[in-house]
Amino acid sequence: MNVDDVVAARIEAARVRIQAAKRRREELSAARKRGLAARHAAKLRNLSRGDTPTTAPEKETP
Repeated sequence: MNVDDVVAARIEAARVRIQAAKRRREELSAARKRGLAARHAAKLRNLSRGDTPTTAPEKETP
């Protein structure tokens, strides 16, 4: 195995690592977007039901 083969192997290994990292970032981004959409939908459902207070409760004075 000569130097060119070693360099080519290292370049290919780096290319594989870069592609794996890119795929991982894309998957995390998609999951984050789905989670954000689900949280917004849940918030809107809760607000439409009216079971969440929109103002702070009044304090009782002794």
